[in-house]
Amino acid sequence: MKVLQVIDQAFRTTVEEQDDTILWLTQSMRGAGGDLQVLLSGHGVHYAVLNQRQPPLVLGTWKQSQPAELVRDLTNLTESGVPVYAVREDLEERGLAGLPLQAGVELVSRAGLADLYERVDQIWQW
Repeated sequence: MKVLQVIDQAFRTTVEEQDDTILWLTQSMRGAGGDLQVLLSGHGVHYAVLNQRQPPLVLGTWKQSQPAELVRDLTNLTESGVPVYAVREDLEERGLAGLPLQAGVELVSRAGLADLYERVDQIWQW
């Protein structure tokens, strides 16, 4: 079964966690043999931009010393064979068009989303 993981919210758990929950889940499922793809849409396209870093969280004297490494997490996914797509128009709307993207991230237009959806058995929206 082919599954498309759609991530349209960025940084919702990366402040206090060491990774993005869905990127971590996708990598774990891939390691168990899952046939997965990732679509970054909405605010999720921020993950596609090269060198986009999550700053560490500081609360009083406590500091999250190991913030999320989104570049590493996406690289691990693409290197393990997980296709990662980003919606071109969402990048443009956020002023991110023209910035270098992480290796392996493919752009897809909104008009091309139907074709992408047709190639999978299930779509999981996060």
